[in-house]
Amino acid sequence: MRISVTTENEIYPLEVAQDLELENFKALCEMEVGIPAGEMMVVFNAQPLTDDKKTLKDYGVKDGELIMVIRGTTLLRRAAEHMQQQRQPQGGQRQQNQGPVPMEISQFDFSRIELPRSRQTSTSSATYNDSQGGGQGQGQEQGQGQVAGSGQDDPAVIRDMLLANPEQLALLRHNNPRLAEALTSGDLDKFASVLREQQEMRRDRERQRIRLLTADPFDMEAQRLIANEIQQENINANMEAAMEYNPESFGTVHMLYINCKVNGHDVKAFIDSGAQTTIMSQACAERCNIMRLVDTRWAGIAKGVGTQKIIGRVHMGQIQIENDFLASSFSILEEQPMDMLLGLDMLKRHQMCIDLKNNKLHIGTTGTATTFLSESELPDCARLTSLSEEEARRQSEKAAKESEDRALAEALAASSKEGNSGGASGSSASGATQHAAEQQQSSSPPSDAAAPATAPAAAPAAVPEATAQQDNFSESDIQEIMQIGFTRVQAVEELRRQNGNKTQAIAALFAKSFKM
Repeated sequence: MRISVTTENEIYPLEVAQDLELENFKALCEMEVGIPAGEMMVVFNAQPLTDDKKTLKDYGVKDGELIMVIRGTTLLRRAAEHMQQQRQPQGGQRQQNQGPVPMEISQFDFSRIELPRSRQTSTSSATYNDSQGGGQGQGQEQGQGQVAGSGQDDPAVIRDMLLANPEQLALLRHNNPRLAEALTSGDLDKFASVLREQQEMRRDRERQRIRLLTADPFDMEAQRLIANEIQQENINANMEAAMEYNPESFGTVHMLYINCKVNGHDVKAFIDSGAQTTIMSQACAERCNIMRLVDTRWAGIAKGVGTQKIIGRVHMGQIQIENDFLASSFSILEEQPMDMLLGLDMLKRHQMCIDLKNNKLHIGTTGTATTFLSESELPDCARLTSLSEEEARRQSEKAAKESEDRALAEALAASSKEGNSGGASGSSASGATQHAAEQQQSSSPPSDAAAPATAPAAAPAAVPEATAQQDNFSESDIQEIMQIGFTRVQAVEELRRQNGNKTQAIAALFAKSFKM
């Protein structure tokens, strides 16, 4: 509900809930009006509101009501001045006037009003009676500490009141994000520092306003400050009207993303009708294995809200949206937080329609429709509720680990498939070699005793000769791989598969051994 809070000179419109307690209402008024909650007196229908635990609804406050907020000391001073005017001197002595007390003064309950220095005076006098002389200063300091600690302008008290009321905390986050951030950080010193800084700024503005009221109207500097003050008032009035009649304008909306696949890899694409061409980040291009197709002759600078370096262009790639496969070109940007931006070239080429009513993207050339992603499905760079640094670091580490595990699993699967085919060919080759050796042994004359021993050694010796004649590797490469722990057959087969590249052959053999 909307109520109006009036002081001696000004009226403040406030939006509050009916179940708001009086103590929280005082804290809110303290931020708006500037009167400390400990010195504040709240008056409604000529009755002081004294019970801080009661809600505004309990006091009968309704929408559109007027509540008066005034300092307790000011109220007492006015009452004393009124009483003094009613007194008349008789016989050199002043006696109380027996006339009636005004109704607006008699209706106030002054029993609950505590003067700011009353506790200090009572504590000081008690200390003076107990220990006269030097103990008086110590009692005064102790009384001042008690008053400062018990006052509701203490940052700890204000923090506890705001944390106990979720509605006021939400309102504070909207109206004063910096103070709300300091409040939710849990650091009392930081909150007290920000609170004192803003209170000092408020006092400075008040002093400046008073100086403007008393300044020379023909002073150019004063005229400039008055013009700034009028402009700020107009801005505040426009903001208040927007909050009342168009509150949805202060909300935030997330961007439009769809799920798609590029070269068989899942990508979350941002629908950007303001981008002239379809754009992809370098990291996404590497993940989709299309960096080998980048034409660096198309390098340059992309200009928009900012500027970014264009590495090159992929002239044709495949995008899968639902069950449709569409051809598209990509401009590869070096530092782009979004994986891919589906630009105006693709939107116009395929007659795409952005349907915000049904939250879908329609492809006119194929008749397919895909749903825009919800905020929970968006990538981290597009979410409205950003993660903390620690959570972002954990998620990045988790994603990197999953990517490494997936790449390792794919490599091991491919190596296992190649190893199975290589093992079959290797076993057939070794079987053929053994069969040839047996034939040579059986064909040798029985009188030659050394032939059975030399025949098996002759067959392996023939392999290096054939290797040197037909393949792109030498015997030393085979021996070096055998020294690592692999057999000769494995070394020869892998070297042939890798076209004589010894390093790749060793790496493939290690991958196969890990799989086994």
